[in-house]
Amino acid sequence: MNEEIFDVVDDRDEVVGRETRKRVHQLGLRHRAVHVLVFNRRGDLFLQKRSMLKDNHPGVWDTSSAGHLDSGEDYDACSIRELREELGWSIAMAPERLFKIAACDDTGMEHVWVYRLEAEGPFELQASEIDRGEWFHQEVITGWIDRRPEDFAPGFRLIWGLVRLRP
Repeated sequence: MNEEIFDVVDDRDEVVGRETRKRVHQLGLRHRAVHVLVFNRRGDLFLQKRSMLKDNHPGVWDTSSAGHLDSGEDYDACSIRELREELGWSIAMAPERLFKIAACDDTGMEHVWVYRLEAEGPFELQASEIDRGEWFHQEVITGWIDRRPEDFAPGFRLIWGLVRLRP
């Protein structure tokens, strides 16, 4: 299998090179990712439990759908691709953009665009990436993070804190 190639970016999210996924993560280089929050009509959020096979943060709860941008790919195209690959959910246009987070330790040095989508499922989960997924009421997530933050990926904890601050 060919290893993924990512664009390496600077603190302004401008491309400064290309490198393999492995090297980007080993060296802590800035790169790009998307996170898509999928809510149902009731306002519940679909979370995925990361596979134990994942190289980063295995076995913890995370955003509905997330992933790295391939070299040359834009954020919107990646959001569409990740929804299809991880959840089996096809959409023609990118979901609503909520906000962007600059690369930091909590994001694994990823510049992240966070998106919002309303969907009911059912989803076809990518077994190599996701152990399972469940819908959670927003207040349940907030309380759970307060009690057991280690159950969640650091990037999701950061994103959820910012989502909760939004009007």
